Amino acid sequence: MDLIEPKCNEVLLDIGAGTGSLAPLLATKNPATTYFGIDPDEDAIQIARKKAGRAGIDAEFKHGLFSVATVAKWPAPNIATLCLVLHQVPYDEKLRLLCEIYEALKPGGRLFIADYGEQQSRLMRVLFRATIQQLDGVSDTQPNADGALVPLMEQAGFLSITECKRYQTITGLISIYGATKTSADE
Repeated sequence: MDLIEPKCNEVLLDIGAGTGSLAPLLATKNPATTYFGIDPDEDAIQIARKKAGRAGIDAEFKHGLFSVATVAKWPAPNIATLCLVLHQVPYDEKLRLLCEIYEALKPGGRLFIADYGEQQSRLMRVLFRATIQQLDGVSDTQPNADGALVPLMEQAGFLSITECKRYQTITGLISIYGATKTSADE
C-alpha cells in the first residue's frame, strides 16, 4: 500500500477488486484519486459498493472480467493494480491481462502487482505446493512459482520492472512488483 502514492486527480483501476478493500485505503492517502474497480465475483462487488458507501468515498465498481473493452467508458488510468489474480489463471490469460493493462494505462502509467512470484527457497516451494497448488491447481500456478511474471510483464511492454517487496507467508512467497508503461515521448 505504501508503494502506491496516487497524486491529485489520478485515476486508479483495481483489477480483481474483490470486496473493495483498496478503495478506502487509497482515499485516506489521497481523496482526490478517482477509483474504479472490476471483479468477476458479483457478490464481492456488491460488498465493495456497500463498503465504499459506508466509508463515504467516491468509487465505482463493475462486475465483469477485465479487458480494455469492459472498462472503455471509464477514463484511462494512471495506475493499475492487480492483486492475487495472475496465479489463478492460465499462462495465456496472464499475458492477455498484462497486455490489456498496458493498453488501458495512460502513457507513463504505473502497474502494481501483488501475487505469488518465484518461490525462491525450498521451504517456500513446499508451502506453495501444499496450499496454493492444492487449491488452484498446478498448471496455472506453476509459471508464477517458476518466475514467469517478470518476463510476462516485459513481453507485455512494461519497463522499469522491479520486485519492490517480498512477504514470506504460510502459503508461499508473495511478491509486490512495480512497472511502468512507456511515456508518449519514448
